Amino acid sequence: MLIVRDLGLADYEPVWQAMQHFTDTRDPDTPDEIWCLEHPAVFTQGQAGKAEHLLAPGNIPVIQVDRGGQVTYHGPGQLVAYLLIDLRRKDMGVRNLVTAIEAAIVKVLAHYQIKAAPRADAPGVYIQTPDGEAGAKIAQLGLRVRKGCSFHGLSINRDMDIEPFQRINPCGYAGMAVSSMHLETPNPPSYSALSTQLIEQLASDLGYTERQQISDGQLPG
Repeated sequence: MLIVRDLGLADYEPVWQAMQHFTDTRDPDTPDEIWCLEHPAVFTQGQAGKAEHLLAPGNIPVIQVDRGGQVTYHGPGQLVAYLLIDLRRKDMGVRNLVTAIEAAIVKVLAHYQIKAAPRADAPGVYIQTPDGEAGAKIAQLGLRVRKGCSFHGLSINRDMDIEPFQRINPCGYAGMAVSSMHLETPNPPSYSALSTQLIEQLASDLGYTERQQISDGQLPG
């Protein structure tokens, strides 16, 4: 069973705290969950994050968090999905989960004729250039595993202002170009359409045969 929660537009810190609480209090029978949402503008700095990668955050808050990776940006128009999965129960390693997430994003983007691929040296998904090289980043990925269970997850730049990415070195890479579905296709999907497609792809690829949708915008507990 997979429970899917649509949280709409939600502040970062309460959601982060709820992820931690869910992970710390779940038991071997707790169903896995995926939370879909958007965040108001915020920079989040991963556990290994270096201050030098925050160039000019300005009035956008910066939150130090417990996921892997460096600094990234979340904002309206970006689909965020947090994966709360018992990896031990699925007999799945974190590397396998990362690979599955990246593959699902690539398949969803392909539905909109956006050619993209992961990079071996940097987590996430990148626009493929005509010569097959990795171009601008279009999706971010950062996870944490505690007690054999994952939390945090992914974000896809759907139809958002990407200017704030210029205020940081995205994921610790100076000068990394960032794109969005809006910049890559004339008809980017709505939040609802993209989240539905992403969940269907993730559920299929991760082997969930039953799903329960909760769309009340409420965090669990």
